[in-house]
Amino acid sequence: MPEQQDPTGRVDALEEENAQLRRAVVSHAVVDQAIGVVLAYGGVRPEVAWDVLREISQHTNTKLRMVAEHLVRWPSCRWLPAEIHRCLDAALESRRPAPQRSVLHTSAVRLSRPAPSRSE
Repeated sequence: MPEQQDPTGRVDALEEENAQLRRAVVSHAVVDQAIGVVLAYGGVRPEVAWDVLREISQHTNTKLRMVAEHLVRWPSCRWLPAEIHRCLDAALESRRPAPQRSVLHTSAVRLSRPAPSRSE
């Protein structure tokens, strides 16, 4: 014989699950928006922006959702907690490619060498 569940308990459980899912959807949207902020600020690809968010969260010991909320509010309020800002800049800087010397720069260096002196 199947167990009978308390209908009130089942409704309460479903309402709690529904509330958790709603919070997860909102949190996911905020994280996606924060990825966009990192993209715009750092000029990086989406997967790099995601890694930057995770790194900031880990290095500042701040929940990812909270880091995301700060980053999303940053453009409008023009303030970001100093620790998060430092971590953001450091994470982006560590991901920038090393500057490469262009062919033109190398040629210019060769052309600018002094001509050998002539013996008279």
